[in-house]
Amino acid sequence: MFRQPTGRPVEILLVEDNAGDAELVREALAEGGIPNTINVVWDGIEALAYLRGEAPHGGAVKPDFMLLDLKLPKKAGLEVLAEMKADEVLRHIPVIVLSSSDAPEDVQRAYDLQASCYLTKPAELDEFERVMQTIRDFALTVVKLPPDGHWPNQVPSRAGEARR
Repeated sequence: MFRQPTGRPVEILLVEDNAGDAELVREALAEGGIPNTINVVWDGIEALAYLRGEAPHGGAVKPDFMLLDLKLPKKAGLEVLAEMKADEVLRHIPVIVLSSSDAPEDVQRAYDLQASCYLTKPAELDEFERVMQTIRDFALTVVKLPPDGHWPNQVPSRAGEARR
């Protein structure tokens, strides 16, 4: 997806409250030789602050896509998705829901809110790694984004520091 002609890394925002899952995602996306920067936030309120460049995320780079867990503290993932898609600047950011929930109502609500896709986190480590490889192969090599990461109606992003 996103090896930009400028050679800049793919900016990924991971919204995940489980540190172990966040590390697995980071490791899986690091494989494959495609430059990317993964910024991790731990709850829904922090996710929206990051996306809006609010403190403490002033200067954060707008992500090329977001991986969003649904079961988050402070503000649930579906609430985050609803606010993003209602926002003129944020609604164009592709959102891949990556959740342990396979409840049909969660899946339906995520798509109603314009999630790009919905994936259920497998409980088994080898299956989790397979799902992450699929995301990496698809999202980092197949999908095309607007040139230079400029989404319609988006203010230019400012360089930020990756949080690891």
